[in-house]
Amino acid sequence: MAGIGTGIGAGSGAARVGGGVNLLALRSHNAALLLDLLRRAGRTGMSRLELAERTGLTPQAVSKITARLREDGLVTEAGRQASTGGKPRTVLRLVPEAGHAVGLHLDRDELRVVLVDLTGAVVGERCAPLDLGAGADAVLDVVVAEFGEVVAGLGASSEGRGAAVATVLGAGVAMPGPLDHTHGVLHRVTGFPEWDGFPLRDALARRLGVPVVLDKDTNAAALGLAVGGEAGAFAYLHLGTGLGAGLVLGGAVHRGSRTGAGEFGHQVIQLDGPPCSCGNRGCVEALCLAAVARGDVDEAARVLGEGAGNLVGLLDIDLVLLGGRTVATESARFVRGVGAVLDARARREGVGSPVPVRVASGGVRGVAEGAAQLLLVPLFGRAEE
Repeated sequence: MAGIGTGIGAGSGAARVGGGVNLLALRSHNAALLLDLLRRAGRTGMSRLELAERTGLTPQAVSKITARLREDGLVTEAGRQASTGGKPRTVLRLVPEAGHAVGLHLDRDELRVVLVDLTGAVVGERCAPLDLGAGADAVLDVVVAEFGEVVAGLGASSEGRGAAVATVLGAGVAMPGPLDHTHGVLHRVTGFPEWDGFPLRDALARRLGVPVVLDKDTNAAALGLAVGGEAGAFAYLHLGTGLGAGLVLGGAVHRGSRTGAGEFGHQVIQLDGPPCSCGNRGCVEALCLAAVARGDVDEAARVLGEGAGNLVGLLDIDLVLLGGRTVATESARFVRGVGAVLDARARREGVGSPVPVRVASGGVRGVAEGAAQLLLVPLFGRAEE
């Protein structure tokens, strides 16, 4: 799906693979086109002539680019196609293990880490307790330790492990907002104002020694869903220890000019409602979490539906996807409750068909996988220009 944007601002450090190529610096548009086609083709691969036909490049240009990609270890030969009368064509395929990305989901009470290959397939995963309020040093210590553990799983031998670790492109970090995605700086993270102004991206890049990208958990999850095939304009609503939204509009993750879009949980829908950790009263997040705490899942789903209805009315989106640990415990009831609110809204407005509601794919590791895609998306030519 071309056009899915990340707006990457990587931290210091470089990630190089076998042949010494800096993958994050691989900015050749044509090379990215070819890599994306080969990624989509899987192990079946494609011939150089097919690549030329699909991209509009000349066969000579394709041969030159693929030769360089083979030298860098990103592409390899995968046999020959059956002859149709002429010389059998050599098939090329992507080498998934030539590069890896780490996705880190920093929740308020848990850290989830995934290691993915160039196809996005998860090849390593860890989960550890995390106290986001323990202070920057303590949090970074846990992140660095778990990053090291998941990366250490690459390679069977010590010699092989060294070469495999060198394929790590960097780390994508996703956590609750608000934050400044462009500069990698946290704002007053809801419930944890002590993080305000902390340069998390650069601090982690120094500790990990690889490029780091920072984004909100909901944006990362939305990116992962779009890369995974979700099309059109959609909202991903994440209800876990907090509530937020990731928006994909016009084929790109929508962050807003100050990267603050998606603070869905802090829309006020009850002026005299209970206090919220953001300082307001009657926020969707506060009402949802209060209903969950007293065991009233149907009320939590109804409140979530009212918030979703506001989004549908404001943005005219095509689809609502639900995710997060709280949703996962009662996914059918949440889908049914949110869907009922949207159905009623559609009937009132005379709309032919209501906006559909589904559980997002990816489960509990959807945010972490989306965080890893923050590193992979530009490699395959999907970053916004």
